[in-house]
Amino acid sequence: MSNTGNRARRFFEGTGAYIALFLVVTALAVAGYWTLIPRAADKPAAEQPPLAAEETRFVPEPESEPLSEPAPEIEPEPAEDEPLVVVQSAVELAIGEPEETVAPVAPALVVDPLRGEIVAAFSMDALRYSETMGDWRTHDGVDIAADAGTPVCAASSGTVLDVRDDDLMGTTVVISHDGGYDTIYANLQSTPTVEVGDYVTAGQVVGSVGRTALSESAEPTHLHFGVTKDGEFVDPEAYLR
Repeated sequence: MSNTGNRARRFFEGTGAYIALFLVVTALAVAGYWTLIPRAADKPAAEQPPLAAEETRFVPEPESEPLSEPAPEIEPEPAEDEPLVVVQSAVELAIGEPEETVAPVAPALVVDPLRGEIVAAFSMDALRYSETMGDWRTHDGVDIAADAGTPVCAASSGTVLDVRDDDLMGTTVVISHDGGYDTIYANLQSTPTVEVGDYVTAGQVVGSVGRTALSESAEPTHLHFGVTKDGEFVDPEAYLR
């Protein structure tokens, strides 16, 4: 046998035997590993980590273009052969309309406080002689002759302003009327039929003729009737007419 054959035989008998043994052991280990490890199909599925939420990306909306103001309407010009029609505005119509009609107020009813002869007229501009006082003086009312006890009526509707016992004119009733007028009833009997604050109507009895006026006691029994307008004496006959 040649030298080459001897060397090969010694290799396989020494080192080669170890190599063969190593390969066998390795094969057995691999086989045992695959036997011990369970199949993938038998293993429970591994819990998968939750998928991360996709990141929300903010996409800005496109800026809207500003709204343009509507173009003013252009009224068509009238044709040359069409006549122009002038429309009166509502303001002009409102100005021209008449105001609401107010019904006229009926004048207050005025009646004679009693019927009788005037024995002493109204006289504020000229003096007249007083039989009772024996002198010349003004007379701020009219004296209407009547028997004692004759009813005296309110000349117009109004409110009793005063009931008094005057030193010169005796028992006196004053009634206030609209328009600044007051009517005065003097030389009455001592007990009138009205009180201060009473509302009376035209023709309502307020007292009766008496003889209580000391400054006119020499004259026949009568009613002294006077009228004031805004505090100034006026002619009672003009008021009654």
